[in-house]
Amino acid sequence: MPLILQSLAPLSPADLDTARTLARASALVPRSDTVAVAEDCAPLTPALRDALDDFCGPRAIDWAVVPAGRKLSDFRLVAMDMDSTLITIECIDEIADFCGLKAEVSAITEAAMRGEITDFNESLRRRVALLKGLDAAVLDRVYAERLRLSPGAERMLQTVQALGLKTLLVSGGFVHFTDQLKPRLKLDFTRANTLEIVDGKLTGNVVGEIVNAEVKARTVQEVCAQIGATPDQAIVMGDGSNDLKMMAVAGLSVAFRAKPVVRAQASVAFNHVGLDGLLALFPH
Repeated sequence: MPLILQSLAPLSPADLDTARTLARASALVPRSDTVAVAEDCAPLTPALRDALDDFCGPRAIDWAVVPAGRKLSDFRLVAMDMDSTLITIECIDEIADFCGLKAEVSAITEAAMRGEITDFNESLRRRVALLKGLDAAVLDRVYAERLRLSPGAERMLQTVQALGLKTLLVSGGFVHFTDQLKPRLKLDFTRANTLEIVDGKLTGNVVGEIVNAEVKARTVQEVCAQIGATPDQAIVMGDGSNDLKMMAVAGLSVAFRAKPVVRAQASVAFNHVGLDGLLALFPH
């Protein structure tokens, strides 16, 4: 199985040689200053995983072992979480900042993403309830002033779209943001939660079915069926425990700057490179 190393900075020959030795590969061949590939590494045992983590982590190198023989164009769908994955912020935390409750809401968000709060529905309701009475115009301010795409997002999306892959943004966040990102990024499908707004104010309630871990996984499966693909042809990218179930049904799961519980269960972890690190994992 191929081993891929990638970094934001040039990879040094010494680091490549040490990684090659750890992985018992015959050669680590540079593809560019920042990407190198070994076509034959040792089986990915827990011991090898720990050794690569221990060596690569302090050097800001991301490593991945991927199935041999697959091309990026063999996949049919790229599904992404939104908050802290496709974008750099947690929208609900930034909304809460406008009513002076960012610290309180952020603490609940972090606990939920780490998996410490197992009832996502309850954690979302608790956070949204704190927003009651806030002017809905704040949502537009968060989008305009604070929402930023994660590094590499546009390059990754443009490349996979050019290869014919469909794209899905599925979020435990809010449709106010996914609806604006959909045309901006030419996304094919989106799903998220709806904040109830009455007379221009947030009521503190969520309307309809909450997009929790089960709904995320179901949405990935439904979109795969809709486009005539199998879940094994899906790539799923996420950062929090709410993403684990949809990542588990995918052919490839990518933990993006993720919580430890997510990194431990994902096929691949990007702790340093951008979302376009996906493009280095497979021939196109």
